[in-house]
Amino acid sequence: MSIDPGSYTPIYRQLADLLRVRIEAGEFAPGESLPSETRIAQEYEVGRDTVRDALAALRNEGAIITVKGAGSQVRPQHDVAVVRVDGRARVAARMPSSAEKRQLKLTDGTPVLVVHREGRDEEVHPADRTQLDVGD
Repeated sequence: MSIDPGSYTPIYRQLADLLRVRIEAGEFAPGESLPSETRIAQEYEVGRDTVRDALAALRNEGAIITVKGAGSQVRPQHDVAVVRVDGRARVAARMPSSAEKRQLKLTDGTPVLVVHREGRDEEVHPADRTQLDVGD
């Protein structure tokens, strides 16, 4: 698979798809750094703005994280916590506050799931490592 400049699919999206395939194939392991923007641009013969847009798309999908000064890396895999939600409860998804991001050690772009149960404090869980088990 390669970049097709004549395609109706934007080049940055084609590049994001190519990088995603490599990530899913295990070429880049969870926690492993991706090549630099310059290296990716050279490898695929595209501009750095195209690379930045492709990386932003992958970051928005949750496939990668970008650490200032360290570049982009495949999002590490976390153990998934199962949270039982039964009885009368509401669950909402939202972006975390700064304090929640620090407390839960969340990367940019990771939402939280908030469980509201009658008569109890709300529970805030990282959405990338929480599975809800909804009871009857």
